[in-house]
Amino acid sequence: MQDRYWQAIVANDTAYDGKFYYAVKTTGIFCRPSCKSRLPKRENVRVFHDRQEAVAEHYRPCKRCRPDGIRLPDEEWIELIADHMKEDYAEPLTLSVLAEHFYASVYHLQRTFKRVKGVTPLTYLQQLRIEAAQRLLIETDKPVNVIGAQVGIANAAHFATLFQKKTGFTPSEYRQTSTI
Repeated sequence: MQDRYWQAIVANDTAYDGKFYYAVKTTGIFCRPSCKSRLPKRENVRVFHDRQEAVAEHYRPCKRCRPDGIRLPDEEWIELIADHMKEDYAEPLTLSVLAEHFYASVYHLQRTFKRVKGVTPLTYLQQLRIEAAQRLLIETDKPVNVIGAQVGIANAAHFATLFQKKTGFTPSEYRQTSTI
């Protein structure tokens, strides 16, 4: 494999998208050079000049970068994003991070998510975090600020304010009323 191809893969260089595709022998998957998937070992990479070559060699298209050009229906795409948020709600997820991870513009992701789910991604994420905090407040005796940080809201004052706004209780009140 030529060094320029490898450098494009390492750099996730969008300028090479459509000019070549790379497949990973150990996974059986092929990607665009700009794919944000984990960097494979160089010795496991094969380069193809078009998608059909990769498919003919029995590689399947990556679900992340969609080198086959097939877009998911909006509902399915949004469910993937929602599932990702459910798994990683404690991480610093911003609209920009989600848009980059799911190959969309911030505007398109925001608009499509709201149309499909009825709420913005931020509102959805906040709800996931509050639900997780509610469980932790009932099931553990961890301090409120620790629970806030554990669910992805490190600022204790912001956590308490958001929790009260969403539930009608402060975290401490919620813990007291739920354990009675």
